Amino acid sequence: MNLTEDQKGQVKAWVSEGAGLAEVQKKLVELLDTPMTYMEVRFLVDDLGLELQSPEPEAKGTAAKESEAAMDLNGGGSPGKVSVSVSKIQRPGAVMGGSVTFSDGVSAEWHIDSMGRLGIVPPKEGYQPSAEDLREFQMALQSELQSQGM
Repeated sequence: MNLTEDQKGQVKAWVSEGAGLAEVQKKLVELLDTPMTYMEVRFLVDDLGLELQSPEPEAKGTAAKESEAAMDLNGGGSPGKVSVSVSKIQRPGAVMGGSVTFSDGVSAEWHIDSMGRLGIVPPKEGYQPSAEDLREFQMALQSELQSQGM
C-alpha cells in the first residue's frame, strides 16, 4: 500500500463523502490505477484513522452492491447478503481459507483442501445455512478469488 500523500487525501475525501470500502476499492482502481484487495483497503482506512459512515436503514438493500464479495440474489426482495473474506494465513491442511458471514448474521470459517474440496466449519454444531446462502457463498467466493487473481 504505497500511496502518495495526494492519493491518501483522495481516499480521505471519498470516505468523508460516505464511500464504503468496496466503493473506495473501485475508485482506487478506476481513478488512481492502484489495485488493492478489499482487506488492504480496510487496513488503509484504519491506518488513515478514518471512520466509515454507517448506512442508513433504508439504504440496507444497497449494501450488497458495495462489495464484490456480497451479492443480492433475491431479485430485490429481502436484502439477503453473504460476505466472504480470504485469509492470508491458512489452516493446517488447507490450500486457502477465510471466513464467511451468511445473511442471518452467522459467521463461519471456510477452507479448500489440497484435493480442491470446499469445506465450511460452522460456529456451532448443527448450524446449516440455507441453500440460497450456500449458492450465494459459492458465487461470492468465486468472485473474490477472481478479483485476487486466483
